[in-house]
Formats: sequence, structure tokens, C-alpha cells
Amino acid sequence: MPRIDRIELRIVRLPLVRPFQTSSSRKAHLDHILVRVEGESFAGWGECASPSDPYYCPETTGTCWQILEDFLAAAVLGRDWSTIEELTALYRPVKGNRFAKAGLEMACWDALARSSGIPLHRMLGGTRPKIFSGVSLGIESSVDVLFEQIGRYLDEGYRRIKLKIAPGWDVEVVRKVRERYPEILLQVDANSAYTLDDLPTLRALDDFDLLLIEQPLAHDDIIDHVRLQAALKTPICLDESIHSAEDARKAIEIGACRIINIKVSRVGGLLEAKRVHDVCQARSIPVWCGGMHEFGIGRAANVAIASLPGFTLPGDVSGSDKYYAEDIVDPPILADRGAIAMFEVPGLGVEPILDRIEARTLRRQSIERNARMTG
Repeated sequence: MPRIDRIELRIVRLPLVRPFQTSSSRKAHLDHILVRVEGESFAGWGECASPSDPYYCPETTGTCWQILEDFLAAAVLGRDWSTIEELTALYRPVKGNRFAKAGLEMACWDALARSSGIPLHRMLGGTRPKIFSGVSLGIESSVDVLFEQIGRYLDEGYRRIKLKIAPGWDVEVVRKVRERYPEILLQVDANSAYTLDDLPTLRALDDFDLLLIEQPLAHDDIIDHVRLQAALKTPICLDESIHSAEDARKAIEIGACRIINIKVSRVGGLLEAKRVHDVCQARSIPVWCGGMHEFGIGRAANVAIASLPGFTLPGDVSGSDKYYAEDIVDPPILADRGAIAMFEVPGLGVEPILDRIEARTLRRQSIERNARMTG
């Protein structure tokens, strides 16, 4: 690849179709950073899908902006690289800050795949012509409202329902959903809302034939999850605790989980997401693709990574219309009876719609090899 001469950062805000409530936060809109890299004969787009607050992870939109502007851009501008491995080596001294790294790396994957004339999913080694999707449903004002949401998405053909749970919105809610829908694929996500003191509550969830319980304990824990998994029949799936392939290996080897949720942003990019996939596949651990309510750019990357053979469970890569009345890419990423087909054009497979992006931009910064311009 030629050298990167310019990096453009934008914070773009999109309103959600309906507010989304988890055990730790409630959101009516999302602010994500779009990253565009440019060289003499190439360009690519990425998305940093960090939350605006530090409740899911330590990173925020603000911290990601600083790391991208002050450290990652400086590490890669004007430097030679021809593979993503060489690219990531340029900023390896930067510790953590994986959401920020994922946004830049995604843009470079897009640029590399476009320049090579290859769809991203093929460059990653994907084998599936389409992926099957589930939906993630937040904590609602009542079970009746939750039933309305479940019915709607089942009618649309989604293959699995995930319920956000929290103390006070857990066992009885899941019981009512399972009684109403005895045959559906059903799982729950706690977003670190429980401790080992809540073992009776978590053990009660064993009665409902769940696919998995996602991240019930602390966001940085794998030790207590070992004790919890030993006490439960239902598989534990780790999310927040897994930041790398090494984290995945260690969690699997000590018995902290039986399933892993791979989020591109959480592990620092598509390269590390593939490595996590490979570690799990070698150990016969199922994986699925989680999401951060990505806009169309990040969602396209999720579609591509989920085409790898180890992604055997329906993920959270639902159609963008579930979250946004108007996305920022063409074609829009939509599910057909719960399935999303691979894009067979070079790169991510979608084109950003520049006027929509411009209309939703809150902040913009252009960083060049020898100068900076602020807009």
C-alpha cells in the first residue's frame, strides 16, 4: 500500500428509532467517530463505535478522539505498510484503547481490500454467503412492551432473541417470555450487573433452556466466572472480559465460559477478532458476532467477520433499520428473514452517503502528514 497522507475524523450523531436501556445506561442517540484514510491512490472508511460514556468499557468517544488524533494518526501517517499486521505494528506501543484502534484499522482494511479489488469478507477468509441474525432487546417499561418487540422481530424472521437483564428485571421476565414463546432461541445479557452473591438468581435461569447467559459478572473478571460456570447448566458467554486472543485462550482453558461473543471494536479490530475466532475454533468453542449499534460502516465490517466458519450462533448483526430510520451508507444493511448476504464488491461493500454524514457531523478534524486543519 502507498503511505497514508491524510486521516479525517468525524463525530457523527444518529438518533435511535427507540431508546435502548441496559443494566448500566439508557441511550436515545449514538455518537460514533468515522475515520477516513487517504493516500495518493486509495481511500478507506472505518468506524469507532465506542460509547459516549464509560459504563460499558473505560473508553469513550472523547478518549478515542484524543488517542486517534494525538497518537494513532502520528504513528501511521507517512509510514510504509503493506499488510494489516505491518500497520498494527506501527501503533503497537499504544496500550489498550482498542475501540480507537479498531476504527483506524477498519479504514485500512477497507482501503486495502478496495485497492486489491477483493470483498472484505474474502480477504478475511470468510466462507459463508450469508449470516443469520438475532436481535438484542433492551430493558422495557413493561413485559407487554417487550412482548410487542419480540413479536415484531420474530415476524420479520430474526433467528434469536436476546434480552437485556438486570437485578429486578431478570427471572420473572425471562419466565414470562419463555412461557409465551416456548420454542424460540433465547439468551440473556447482564452487562456485568451481578456478583457471586446473586448465584440463586442466576441458577434460576437454568430452568428456561437458554442458549447462554452473557457476561453476568464483572467486566474485567474471568476468575469468578469459573466458579459461576461450574454452578450452572447454562453456558456462560464472555463479552466485556475478552479483549484479545490471549484473553480468550486463558478464559477457555480455566473454564470461565463455554461461548465467546466477538466484538470487533472491543478487541481492537478485525485482525484480532479473527485471531479470537481462530483460538475458539481450535478449541471447539462457539462464537458469535456482537455489536455496538454500529452505523452502516461498522455494521458492514461485522457482516464480513461473521462470515468466518466458527461463527455458528446467530449474532447481533441485525438490519440497521432496527436502530436507525436513516443510515449513512448505500446500500443499507438489511436482514431478509433474519439473513444478511455478503457484499460482493471490493472493500466493506457499502458506500458512505456524504451529504447524510455531513448533516449529522458534530465535530471534524483533518490530520495530514505535515499540517493540521480543523473544521
